[in-house]
Amino acid sequence: MDSNQNEILIVVGMSGAGRSTAADVLEDMGWLVIDNLPSSLVEKIGDLAIRSGNEYLKIVLVLGRSAPLGFGELITALDDLKARSKDMKILFLDATDDILLRRFEGTRRKHPIAAPTLADSIHSERDILFALRSKADVVIDTTDLNVHQFADKVKSLFGNDDSSGLKVQVMSFGYSYGIPIDADLVMDVRFLPNPHWEPTLRDKTGLDKSVSEYVINSTATREFLESFTGLLDVVIPGYKNENKSYLTIAIGCTGGKHRSVALAEFIGNFVENKGLKVIVKHRDINKGLESN
Repeated sequence: MDSNQNEILIVVGMSGAGRSTAADVLEDMGWLVIDNLPSSLVEKIGDLAIRSGNEYLKIVLVLGRSAPLGFGELITALDDLKARSKDMKILFLDATDDILLRRFEGTRRKHPIAAPTLADSIHSERDILFALRSKADVVIDTTDLNVHQFADKVKSLFGNDDSSGLKVQVMSFGYSYGIPIDADLVMDVRFLPNPHWEPTLRDKTGLDKSVSEYVINSTATREFLESFTGLLDVVIPGYKNENKSYLTIAIGCTGGKHRSVALAEFIGNFVENKGLKVIVKHRDINKGLESN
């Protein structure tokens, strides 16, 4: 980070996706948190944060329940701040509609978007925030995260360790449970030989050596990895050149238990050997017994 500028993190996202939790975690980590900031004040507060000599070097602006009402103004303000501060990042929090609906019904809170039904409010907010989501430096899908897992993810991304450079997350998942909504690059590996059909491997996972060897040593997998790692050799430098801070690679098979797990581990090691910080996550490894 440039020592003459404050580091600014904009936290936005779907109502019910975890803005308040993220704010609490970041505050505990030593960030100065300004919560529920109206869109009309974003540019003014951001301008103060950009100026050198301020007491705090890590500042979080949480755009809350009033943000959608001034959305056009908000986009303009964020574009202006982004142009003037290389140390500004946007974190977008998301979750599936059914989970957001369940969370609101559980808390009995009023949704900030007025619509005939709660589901309509969620759909309207998603449409409104679509353009903002596309501008985010990192998206966190909180659908399957409990409070502690969510906190750990925020800490891993915005902790006190060296925040410079590209951070990569490699995630395995099962198509049976949906494509991760926070992925930048998604690869379908359901065409590879499936350990599920081997009786001695079915009840194991891609973390087991026997399953990993079965997957990795097949001719089809080796051909795939040669091509895919070649693609990463192009994509990763491209992300760096564009000053991107985060890259999430999602590897999917049917159930997220065998092939995608083994390959996520392999690809995670490949990226780590490039000298990058890597997190490997297996989203669906413990879900069900379906073939994968």
